[in-house]
Amino acid sequence: MKLTVEISMYPFRDGYIDPIQWFIERLDQYPNIDRVTNAMATQISGDYNEVMALLAREMKAAYEKWGKAVFVCKFIGGALDLSHKQ
Repeated sequence: MKLTVEISMYPFRDGYIDPIQWFIERLDQYPNIDRVTNAMATQISGDYNEVMALLAREMKAAYEKWGKAVFVCKFIGGALDLSHKQ
């Protein structure tokens, strides 16, 4: 089963861009995951188990490295065309 997630990270710190960029770069280390980022959020898509495992791993790593942050996620079962523009 495929899963698509829209995720936004809101670090509780000044200099919030660095943690967000760090998190996005970490997502790019997963070759089976598609990622698109715009000004408001990042979308990832891939196998359900892989996506859920990477979110658990990378959110934990972000908390350990950067401290408190809010992650806002939207989940939709299935793969979406992340390159779609209207």
